[in-house]
Amino acid sequence: MRTPVSTYRLQIRPSFTLQDAAEVTGYLRSLGADWVYVSPILTAEEGSDHGYDVTDPSTVDPARGGPEGLAALSQAAREQGLGILADIVPNHMGVASPGQNAWWWDLLKEGRASKYAEAFDVDWDFGGGKIRIPILGSDDDLDQLTIVDGELHYYDHRLPLAEGTYSDGESPRDVHARQHYELVGWRRADAELNYRRFFAVNTLAGVRVEIPWVFDESHEEIVRWFREGLVDGLRIDHPDGLADPEGYLTRLREATGGAYLLVEKILEPGEALPDTFDCEGTTGYDALADVDRLFVDPAAEEYLDSLDARLRDAEAPADYEAMIHGTKRRIADGILRSEILRLARLVPEAAQLSPEMAADAIAEVICCFPIYRTYLPYGQEILLESINRAAESREDLKAVLEDLTPYLLDTGGELARRFQQTSGMVMAKGVEDTAFFRYTRLGTLTEVGADPTEFALSTQDFHERMARRHAELPLSMTTLSTHDTKRSEDARARISVISEAVPEWELFLGTVQELAPIPDGPLAALVWQSIVGAWPADRSRLQSYALKAAREAGNSTNWTDPNQEFERHLAAAVDAAFDAPEVAAAIANFVAELEPYGTSNSLSAKLIQLTMPGVPDVYQGTEFRDGSLTDPDNRRPVDFQARIAALADVDKGAKPAYTEEAAKLLVVSRALRLRRDRPELFGGYRAVDVHGEAAAHVVAFDRGSDAPGAVAVGTRLPKRLAADGGWRGTAIELATNVRDELTGATYSAGAVPVATLLGQYPVALLVPTD
Repeated sequence: MRTPVSTYRLQIRPSFTLQDAAEVTGYLRSLGADWVYVSPILTAEEGSDHGYDVTDPSTVDPARGGPEGLAALSQAAREQGLGILADIVPNHMGVASPGQNAWWWDLLKEGRASKYAEAFDVDWDFGGGKIRIPILGSDDDLDQLTIVDGELHYYDHRLPLAEGTYSDGESPRDVHARQHYELVGWRRADAELNYRRFFAVNTLAGVRVEIPWVFDESHEEIVRWFREGLVDGLRIDHPDGLADPEGYLTRLREATGGAYLLVEKILEPGEALPDTFDCEGTTGYDALADVDRLFVDPAAEEYLDSLDARLRDAEAPADYEAMIHGTKRRIADGILRSEILRLARLVPEAAQLSPEMAADAIAEVICCFPIYRTYLPYGQEILLESINRAAESREDLKAVLEDLTPYLLDTGGELARRFQQTSGMVMAKGVEDTAFFRYTRLGTLTEVGADPTEFALSTQDFHERMARRHAELPLSMTTLSTHDTKRSEDARARISVISEAVPEWELFLGTVQELAPIPDGPLAALVWQSIVGAWPADRSRLQSYALKAAREAGNSTNWTDPNQEFERHLAAAVDAAFDAPEVAAAIANFVAELEPYGTSNSLSAKLIQLTMPGVPDVYQGTEFRDGSLTDPDNRRPVDFQARIAALADVDKGAKPAYTEEAAKLLVVSRALRLRRDRPELFGGYRAVDVHGEAAAHVVAFDRGSDAPGAVAVGTRLPKRLAADGGWRGTAIELATNVRDELTGATYSAGAVPVATLLGQYPVALLVPTD
């Protein structure tokens, strides 16, 4: 098996095709990347910028470069010595435009008689033998249907007509009644949908890849990539939605000839990837959380909690456990109610439970889940613990839960299987997409894959986790930014400084809230933190982010019934950042206060991520400072020419100041090149001794195995370090003579003053010279 030393993620889309990717392979090689990592490239919904809505799994998307584009990228990568990691989407397909998806079109036309009735996950009996399509403005809109060229049209929606169901002169409403589908009002999807989706996205229909022919047909093109040597490894999107993730991975490994595989799996604290999963690891959210917390000051927790309580007009700060139980229940009873009701319909009659009672109990168990899902029998104890917690929180459900337990544990039963597919949906929507926009004491903490109740991480705890990572998951990905992160690595690096500047933060927040109030205290904290983290940013980016954050939080407005008055206040506050001189000045002053320390955090976090155990990924463009916020902001175009020019300058000997953008490029290129070109320096992991008054501000580790290897040194909590008087004689113990890859300076073995070592940059990358 070929495995990557590092990867560089590219977002492939119509405006940046596979051919465009081929053009930058020389730059990626020069930067030090080992593999090119591409977003989904199979044919997707026309106009899709992300590609996770695949409509035709048999072809590489012509809009993304087509098969010739993949061939061009593969050839260019091979010429540069690069591998290719491709993102694939086995859980769902895009069905927004039935005419673009031959599988879905055939299903709608033929109904249960369609070959693809087995491929999609439809509860036909619940729909009276029809699949419900929630596209109408309301059920009354059936009068807006028309028949055009043998198709049923609803505004821009085109749908097929079954053979023999239409003759001239008939009303479209009558023709519609004869179809294998039923068009319904979009609001009915929450409780009445009868097909599995990706989370609550009606236009992404679940696919049953556990069925052999469905796997074969949906993966034929992917398997070709490996047969013809075009691709070297795969990133599997959302495996938790599959009926049998373990079986899927086993089959995929075999189909690809034993290729490198990663799963997009969020591990909660203390949770391990099942050892039955035939893959190399995860896409790295767990690593992101560990790195971030090194740069959060633990002393700030009490103060930020106190501020959070005041913003909520409460006696105490938000109770996260109670919050996520509530947000998950909101999702289970709301936008994912149809999934819960489908589970309830699977409860055997022998249980003698009404559908309403069964649904209530099932939702309560899911809302008590501490992780995304189980993989029975793996995780059985967690399921039992969740059932017990549900019984404790809802005494009225205790007897019901006792009756349900055997069925939820039955690994051969459909209820248990679907329950496992559903729990992760509720977790993702209730926690990542709701609670993370409500629990706002510090934006760094509410990132995908993180537990925001873990406030900070000591260097000792970090070293213990990294040693375990090296021993257990050496080929798992590490990352700091992805297409899914709520805020980019550099935005979080700056926001983390707030933990070292709580009085200044409280003063700033009070000022802007007085001048441009957002009438929702916790949301105001999140929005102003995000503005500060992303600054400088243009108006449209910040307006889009603020609106999305407010609607996701769902406290003062939401997606389905927007509060226009609140949203007017929110938009006015964001506008004030550009139009009100006092607000603009407050932002500029506060950003200036945070900026040098945020830059220090950024460089340190990046060096640590690139040199720690695992396979480091660089998300496109983040070799420069990137203040992106949640998608689609983080998929903005990347100016590769600027990066190519800056790298050429650095390679000619330029030594940018640590506050300059090119300093991050220097760190990224030197770390990536060293990992690729000197793998013998990265065979182990141990903490490096640091002693002195400021030792707690240093994170340093040696990646050597039997002999000294590459040593990474970073600065943590830099603002408090400066306030306390700097390094004050603190020294690091070097096991051998070294050279700093960033500055070229050399140091002899023994105690080296940290003030000397980190005199030019807040980081050092040391290589043995003996």
